[in-house]
Amino acid sequence: MWPILMQFLRSNAPYITFPIAAVVGIIGYNLEGLISDRYTPYSKPIQDQRLERLEDESLKDPTNVEKLKYRENVLGKNVSPSLQTN
Repeated sequence: MWPILMQFLRSNAPYITFPIAAVVGIIGYNLEGLISDRYTPYSKPIQDQRLERLEDESLKDPTNVEKLKYRENVLGKNVSPSLQTN
């Protein structure tokens, strides 16, 4: 009896597993919908944010650009402790 049942299950595996997988998927999808929060806050498009930032930067003093100021030696940033000078 068992060999006949196993042969039937083996030959019809896709027809048996697909409905089971569909039911598990539907239950999981609905359970996730109940548990999780689907609210995504609104944010402005990146292009609009960039335009506003460029407008804000253009209103500042053009001679005082912080990116162009010399701060320190670039090569001295990630120095190992044995090479640091005190």
